Amino acid sequence: MKPVVVRNVAIGQGRPKVCVPIVAAAKEEILRAAENMEEIPADIVEWRADWYEDALQTEKVVQLAGFLREKLGEKPLLFTFRTAREGGEKALPAEEYEALNTAVVQSGYVDLLDVELLAGDEAVTRMLDEAHRRQVRVICSNHDFFKTPPKEEMLGRLRKMQQLGADILKLAVMPQSKRDVLALLEVTLEMSEEAVGYPVVTMSMASLGMVSRLVGEAFGSAISYGAVGQRSAPGQPGARELAEVLDMIHRNLE
Repeated sequence: MKPVVVRNVAIGQGRPKVCVPIVAAAKEEILRAAENMEEIPADIVEWRADWYEDALQTEKVVQLAGFLREKLGEKPLLFTFRTAREGGEKALPAEEYEALNTAVVQSGYVDLLDVELLAGDEAVTRMLDEAHRRQVRVICSNHDFFKTPPKEEMLGRLRKMQQLGADILKLAVMPQSKRDVLALLEVTLEMSEEAVGYPVVTMSMASLGMVSRLVGEAFGSAISYGAVGQRSAPGQPGARELAEVLDMIHRNLE
């Protein structure tokens, strides 16, 4: 797999990178969380802007992104506004979602942008093009909080992201059985072998799917999300414990 390199972090090379979300409503809490990232084994910091109390005010979002950039130093910053339909905290009309992402990309403060596949082909393409013009890498994502779709459907979603030009392909699904977890891991392996040059990020959610967050390296998943305090998704392990397990597995896979 050819890695995507962001601020010297090679996503898709070595052990899965630990991405730690900042999940808070108040500006002060968000900045405090960023300051604490020095003490946490985070390879990437994700700002889940949909939790921010002023998330619908673009100027305030861009300004706070700038403050986060200063606090995080050389740690890559991933900007994510997760919409309500994909498990996020706020609903946002399609045009406003695109405008917000575009404004944040144009600010120059973020290194990575999460774009939801369900935003629609044309909107996704416009956001991808603008991000790439600004040297920002894009994670195209899709989340199913109710079920694990059939394997061909999961592969189809990931392939669609690749066709649209995303740099990193992300899929999160909800398992109803252990076999669903195995299906997700099988899709991860197949896609990571098929889409050379496109790091794949997958997870089976909730406690049933926890194992998928830990063994991703063996199947080709390039990022695992770990929490500090508030979790941004069901089944997300603590960041420190996650890093320890990923390191242990990586050493034994070499």
